[in-house]
Amino acid sequence: MANKLKTHGKKVKCREGYWAYVPNPLPPPMEWNERLARHLSDADRSIGQLATIGLTLPNPHLLIRPFVRREAVFSSRIEGTQTSLAELFADEAGAQTDQDRFDLKEVDNYVKALEYGIKRLKTLPLSLRLMCEIHEHLMKGVRGNIATPGEFRRSQNWIGVGGCTLQNASYVPPPPHMLMECLGELEKFIHASTLPPLVAIGLIHQQFEAIHPFLDGNGRVGRLLIILYLVERNILPSPILYLSAFFEAKRDEYYARLQAVTDHGDWEGWIEYFLNGVARQAEDALSRIQRMQAMVTKWKQIFIKKTDKNCLFLIDDCMLNPFMTVNSAAKKHKFSFPTAQRAIDKLENAGVLKQTDDAKRNRIYCARKILDILDEPAKI
Repeated sequence: MANKLKTHGKKVKCREGYWAYVPNPLPPPMEWNERLARHLSDADRSIGQLATIGLTLPNPHLLIRPFVRREAVFSSRIEGTQTSLAELFADEAGAQTDQDRFDLKEVDNYVKALEYGIKRLKTLPLSLRLMCEIHEHLMKGVRGNIATPGEFRRSQNWIGVGGCTLQNASYVPPPPHMLMECLGELEKFIHASTLPPLVAIGLIHQQFEAIHPFLDGNGRVGRLLIILYLVERNILPSPILYLSAFFEAKRDEYYARLQAVTDHGDWEGWIEYFLNGVARQAEDALSRIQRMQAMVTKWKQIFIKKTDKNCLFLIDDCMLNPFMTVNSAAKKHKFSFPTAQRAIDKLENAGVLKQTDDAKRNRIYCARKILDILDEPAKI
């Protein structure tokens, strides 16, 4: 139990009269106890099992892509977007949806930012520079575009209910003239920490959110840092673990735990919550991967016996995106339209695909059983 008198920073009065919070550099003093040790052991075991199956996947990209999109939907949902996973997949398949184009753009940008970050780690370590590059991809062309994509803020921001001011905000992060010092200390910790990696990234995520270095997009960048850190440290072979579904399902506790660190220095409570999220989401991802693999193997057995390569190609496509159209299938595999339609008809007859509407032209099909596995609520 954290001591209520503990603090992790200080409040400074700014020239304009408001008070801002400046966190102390990491690592904080923590009361490491048996309870936290059990949570760390649980998280390590679960993520180790997930990493093992990640190394044995015959085509890991087939699973990485839908999991990246699932993360994008949940992370963006925390920030208020309403796009569903089905709407994102349908849009990428070329189907027309009624979803707000700005919401779709924000989710699509999250996908691009994550994919860019994973690729960029091959040439640039996790750093302030990479944070800016990710932020630029995340915020480009969306409603927050006015918030200087790719640049740390030069003015004060704050958190609170709509219409609040600096004077009555629930949280005011470091003032602009102290921002780079805070970020510099954070970067040092990222590079030099000798703590267990799952504890270190838990600390990093909270500290990043406390610093709030961008005018907009801080929550999403902070959640992107989690997966990038785990991949960079070789805790996971590929980006198949995401915490946004856990944070979104337990949103009130997520914000309360972050705030308890700044208010009371309750790092123990935050790390316990974070490690529990890692363990539960690793188990959740493992279950989804195993069920999707079993489903696809069952479908493929039908068409392997018939040596129907066209249908086998389209079954793999269902893993990448459960939605497809005849045009998209024909274009991707250089099939003629009739050939693509015949393959889709066979998959529909086998129960793999189902038409989503009654249209006679530009029909949209969905591998509903795959979508259901990806879209079911997280087990927390």
